[in-house]
Amino acid sequence: MEFSIERGGTSGRGVPVYRQIADQIRRAVVAGALVRGDRLPTIRGLASQLGVNRDTVSLAYETLADEGVIESTVGRGTFVAGEPGPGADPSDAFASPPPLSPVVDRLLEFGRSRPSYGASNGAVPLHSLIPDPTLYPVDGFRRSLNRALAEGGSDLLVYGGPEGLEDLRAVIAERLAADGVEATAENVVLAQGASQGISLALRLFAAPGDWVAVEEPTYHNLLAVLVGLGLRPTPVPMTPEGPDLDVLSRVLARPEVKAFYTMPSFHNPMGTTTSLAHRRRLLEIAGRRGKPVVEDAFEMDLRFAGRGAPPLAALDGQGLVVHLFSFSKSLFPGVRIGSVTARGRALEGLKALKRTIDLSGVPIVQAAVADFVRAGAYDRHLAKLRKTLLARRDALLAALAEEMPEGTRFTEPEGGYQVWVELPDGLDSGELLDDARRAGVLYAPGSLFHHDGRPSRCLRLTFALADETEIRRGVRALAGAVRARQREGPRTNRDEGIYV
Repeated sequence: MEFSIERGGTSGRGVPVYRQIADQIRRAVVAGALVRGDRLPTIRGLASQLGVNRDTVSLAYETLADEGVIESTVGRGTFVAGEPGPGADPSDAFASPPPLSPVVDRLLEFGRSRPSYGASNGAVPLHSLIPDPTLYPVDGFRRSLNRALAEGGSDLLVYGGPEGLEDLRAVIAERLAADGVEATAENVVLAQGASQGISLALRLFAAPGDWVAVEEPTYHNLLAVLVGLGLRPTPVPMTPEGPDLDVLSRVLARPEVKAFYTMPSFHNPMGTTTSLAHRRRLLEIAGRRGKPVVEDAFEMDLRFAGRGAPPLAALDGQGLVVHLFSFSKSLFPGVRIGSVTARGRALEGLKALKRTIDLSGVPIVQAAVADFVRAGAYDRHLAKLRKTLLARRDALLAALAEEMPEGTRFTEPEGGYQVWVELPDGLDSGELLDDARRAGVLYAPGSLFHHDGRPSRCLRLTFALADETEIRRGVRALAGAVRARQREGPRTNRDEGIYV
């Protein structure tokens, strides 16, 4: 059958491409142009025919399968599952489900672009930023939880305020003040982890249809948040020193760009940290352009080497910076506590926004975290965690230097969990992923961290879940997969690197 596809459907101005494909197949079945048992094109074949991503066709087929219109059998293909019965009203057959909002349609398509790792089958997990559960301070946190409940009683079992428990806000403010950030409990609003913090911070300054400047590459969940909020990313390329400030200045001069999101310390995915001079110039540019800066410091407590520069929020004399923090990576993700720190009118707006989306966090957990920090248990946990992360980082860097083929380059983080690796010319980390999985290692391909999902020869490796022995095994597997692909000859010629 012939398809007619209108582009631009994922922008919210029309019907998403996957729905156009599904609707046309559904209508062909209703009209009798396709009947039960007819074989549909393969996902790869139809994607090539239409000039779209395979994930788009896959989502269309998945939608039709959920409706019972088609069925797929591994090794055989995809076939029409049924047709209207005798005397049936064709308009009732395979009726389209109620339409979703354009934003949700875009989220569905965005989600399909992410790699599916499935069962790892023993593959070394160098793809994940989930901290190693064997390092969680379970016993110490249990004691803090018991103390908090004993002291707070039923007061901790009712709704708390939307800003969060004052005691924990004060604890976070004290730690920020130690880094030079002017903050009190009043300046801090608790969030359900950094992800909700990102959403709150962006909504302070941007409305659907607006643009937000982002580093390229950047945190992949940020890109999902932008889609969910109806915002558009405009990229600022990374350099060895950090985001390209000349480009940033030009981007922030555009009136439709409302804010800049950045990770100056332990950048995700690159692992890099910017200098004091770079931070000062960045703030000077933002101030001159009158644009706010969202500073994501989600791994701020995980420095294990070198000496860092003050946070942007500590250098900000104009109230430009909204600062994000999270306990998810430094304590454990299930705690779901992060913070957003702001000043002036931004703080007022932040509190107003928080009240509209969240009546309360979980006061008992917030009280337990406050106790855990005040008792000194958090800093003792951090000391052990940093020592472990340093050993794992060193194992990863050594393995990359020893095992990977010539032409491989990689960053050397001073904190956090991630290393950015650039493969030799002619390789695509997305195409290599299945080979690497079969060889026994998982990673995050570089395309995941680009606003347009373009192919990349870069990838992110983490040392969050794997110990030193597993890390060395995983890098050997990766190196073997890379060399095997090199022997086959280049399939592509990607020229996007890590800027070092």
